[in-house]
Amino acid sequence: MGACLTVADSKRSFHRAFPHVIAPLYRRMVDELLVELHLLSRQKGFQIDPLFAVGLTQVFDGFARGYRPEAQREPLFQALCAACGYEADHFRRLRNEAVAAVGQHSVEDVRRWITEQGTGAPEPIAGVLQAVKRPDFHYSRLLAVGLLSLLQQAKGADALEPQALRQAAHDTGEAMGLLKDRVDKDLSLYVSNLEKMAQAVELMEETVAAERRRRERQSLGATSEAPAAEPGVAVASGSADIAAGPEAGSGTAAPSA
Repeated sequence: MGACLTVADSKRSFHRAFPHVIAPLYRRMVDELLVELHLLSRQKGFQIDPLFAVGLTQVFDGFARGYRPEAQREPLFQALCAACGYEADHFRRLRNEAVAAVGQHSVEDVRRWITEQGTGAPEPIAGVLQAVKRPDFHYSRLLAVGLLSLLQQAKGADALEPQALRQAAHDTGEAMGLLKDRVDKDLSLYVSNLEKMAQAVELMEETVAAERRRRERQSLGATSEAPAAEPGVAVASGSADIAAGPEAGSGTAAPSA
């Protein structure tokens, strides 16, 4: 756990680790994740688990889509985690292990594991189910997002309607012991905000492309409208001597005044 004591400490640490300008479209996402990670780092009942790791990485990857320059996207995630005493690589590893475990099973398998309190579940999922039973268990909205994301990775999930998957996540969360109202609210906000972000990114990309096309047209227009140089007339700085060359080298002296 990090040594940061206040949100301001975490923000200073983040900006030292990531001294780059963040486009306005992504600043809210960065600020919210930074504050949430900081607050979780101070919660005694909070423990990192695969479900949280899936939720965190999914939220970052989803809301950082289209981030430019692309080479700074993963360093941004690393700086967010490090500012609060966490390791981004650890979250990525937990996420990959959980997705690999669930990807071999169906949505119904996942729901059965949960209703049977983890019986038959692979280790990443069984550990999460045990953690929820702790009296000091601390809920985070990222757990709800992680649950939905894991169900989306299960076999056969592609054939289900998005609403059916969300309902499965709601039911599964309730079976796990999570507060249904909290899960419903958090998933609804996540899906709604993700759709708005996708629309904003699409609009931004269309605007950038339109501006690029406009500049290209202006450049082509300026080139085609440039007047052609008359023979024997210098067209660039430094070319006057070349244009006067034939007379200068003829050996004929200039008439004296």
